[in-house]
Amino acid sequence: MKTILVIILSYLFGSIPWGLVIGKVFFHKDIRKEGSGNIGGTNAGRILGKPAGIAVILLDALKGYFAMVLAYYLAKDAIVFAGLASVIGHCFPVFVHFHGGKAVATTFGFFLGIATLVNGHIFWQFIFPILCFLVILYLTKMVSLSSITAVFIEAVVSIFINTNKLVPVAVFILWILLTYRHKSNIERIKNGTESKIKWM
Repeated sequence: MKTILVIILSYLFGSIPWGLVIGKVFFHKDIRKEGSGNIGGTNAGRILGKPAGIAVILLDALKGYFAMVLAYYLAKDAIVFAGLASVIGHCFPVFVHFHGGKAVATTFGFFLGIATLVNGHIFWQFIFPILCFLVILYLTKMVSLSSITAVFIEAVVSIFINTNKLVPVAVFILWILLTYRHKSNIERIKNGTESKIKWM
């Protein structure tokens, strides 16, 4: 019963659309109607400014992490499932008619949860994928490609560093979900029209 409750709470926690909340409360803007229309940190930064974008990214990441912390104290066997539920909540949030973000930040929050609560591999499970993301971003200037590639690399790495075989399976599921959520970006990458950052 506790496991089910934790998974439901994790999904609801993941469903909190921080980009939308911050946009409406502090800027009186609905970021779903501007830029890419996405409620995540990248579009929030584009529409609301860099500080707001960073705040959204951090809050979205913490959704994944705190869901797993909740599971750690209430139902330890559900830690991985809680993290997955939070990411799914971000992608398909009940509070905004299931039209959510692309879950990059929440996925990195999941990595932090695995690193600190499950296997203790802080570098390989959390810092390494961030470094991969940053290096690929520096080379390509594309957030979408960097996110998908970094999570795929981490999925492969997870096979070798986890005795809990549920972890690499979960990371591969997250990679598939991220790839699906970025399908329009992938088309633009193929067409050479994907937007690139200018600050790196």
